[in-house]
Amino acid sequence: MLLQIRNPRARELARKIARQNHVSMTEAVVNALEAEYRRVAARQPLAARLDDIADELAVIAQPGGREMTKDEIDAMWGHS
Repeated sequence: MLLQIRNPRARELARKIARQNHVSMTEAVVNALEAEYRRVAARQPLAARLDDIADELAVIAQPGGREMTKDEIDAMWGHS
């Protein structure tokens, strides 16, 4: 089956990838589409990523937190 790429930019990118990987343009396009599909499918929703970050920080944090110094509080509020 013939693959027709009408967009000049897409065609040039497919040609470059095919040349670099020593494959046909069709195989280069299929490989690129598969890689993008895997990337999108593996993407976690923002809420899940934030939950993971919160879990990691909870492991690092000390129980009850810690006292902040006046300098840290001032820096947090943008005071020098």
